[in-house]
Amino acid sequence: VVTPLVPALKPAPLPAEWANLPLRRIRTPLGKKVREGKTKELFELKNEPGLILVQSKNQITAGNAARKDQMEGKAAIANNTTVIVFSLLHVAGIKTAFVRQHEDISFFAINCEMIPIEFVCRRVATGSFLKRNPGVKEGYRFSPPKVELFLKDDENNDPQWSEEQVLAAKFKPGGVTIGQCELDIMTHTTVAVFEILEKAWASQNCTLVDLKIEFGVSVTGGDILLADVIDNDSWRLWPSGDRSQQKDKQVYRDLGEVTPDALQMVKGNFEWVADRVALLQKNEINGRVVVLMGSVTDMSHCEKIKRGCAFYGIPCFLRVTSAHKGPDETLRIKAQYEGDGVPTVFVAVAGRSNGLGPMMSGNTACPVINCPPLSQDWGAQDVWSSLRMPSGLACSTVLSPEAAAQFAAQILGLTNHLVWCRLRASMLNTWVSLKQADQRLKGCTL
Repeated sequence: VVTPLVPALKPAPLPAEWANLPLRRIRTPLGKKVREGKTKELFELKNEPGLILVQSKNQITAGNAARKDQMEGKAAIANNTTVIVFSLLHVAGIKTAFVRQHEDISFFAINCEMIPIEFVCRRVATGSFLKRNPGVKEGYRFSPPKVELFLKDDENNDPQWSEEQVLAAKFKPGGVTIGQCELDIMTHTTVAVFEILEKAWASQNCTLVDLKIEFGVSVTGGDILLADVIDNDSWRLWPSGDRSQQKDKQVYRDLGEVTPDALQMVKGNFEWVADRVALLQKNEINGRVVVLMGSVTDMSHCEKIKRGCAFYGIPCFLRVTSAHKGPDETLRIKAQYEGDGVPTVFVAVAGRSNGLGPMMSGNTACPVINCPPLSQDWGAQDVWSSLRMPSGLACSTVLSPEAAAQFAAQILGLTNHLVWCRLRASMLNTWVSLKQADQRLKGCTL
């Protein structure tokens, strides 16, 4: 698992003695089995009360286990899918309970008390939604994605609940009362998780139709975390947007009779998904940011841009050149980065009279962002050299180095789903921070 690049995106910390150990050296005795579901078992770790082991089973079920079969190899396939999906979300910046993989069929996770609600996010109307909403045609697209809530209650077939019912239940997992603020955070997180995985699957020409996830509250930290598992039981997945090619568990649900050949076909679909999900962590179209500074005295300003790019996983290169004093060298540097076919965003950092941005904009088809390091004395006058351009030039101007990095990420994110995923998670985390700050202020008495 790749550690996020800023502290704000880190999950709950690992035990100190585990933090830097290679996976093969992580060993801890298992305690008692704390929970067992239809497709997984959860075990305590004797020496780590804040962590649990989640172990998948070979059982595949449908209709709240009205149909169930053993599918050899499913545990490893499901665990592999979950590990990669949670790793992708973790690196993007989503707060999850996932820690790291243990063995082929298990992973370590933060011990959570689960919230007994399934959050379902839909992009395309199909399945049970059509039965509950007669008149809606299959294939109707929800924009924005539609979130539905279902109480985890096998005896009553997981009935759909309204927000009001969830609030009235006053669930208190891990000592945290699930009120409007907590429910809003989980709902917004559900949409963000769906959109991140939707974008990732689109890179493999697959439509993520819908997604089911669950949340829990850390028993040690009190944080609400995306928990449980996300595997091929958790979504509908249609290659090329074609339902007839579906690769998810719906194929098993739709079987008229479960035969060995039918189970082998279902297993083949699960293996297909596991193979493709590994590709979600890669991107064929890479990009970069090249920061051109007019003087090394602007280095601290440029370093902030570079750190901002690292936040989004974008390579950033710093160069020194002057459009006024060495225009030939500036154009030569530009040509170096245009010649290898890598999508590039140029950021021009020049105070006083900004010649870099306009010169680059007039001589390249790549996006150019001005980010002048304005001085306190002359900033109000100097900024006009970055704002007032002749016709034919289209360089934009932002004053914050962090904003310059974000703008570059938004440009590159159009063709790089990994960058886009970090942007989407960052949006969510900003929203959650504001929501929590407002909640704290609301609870204050002055």
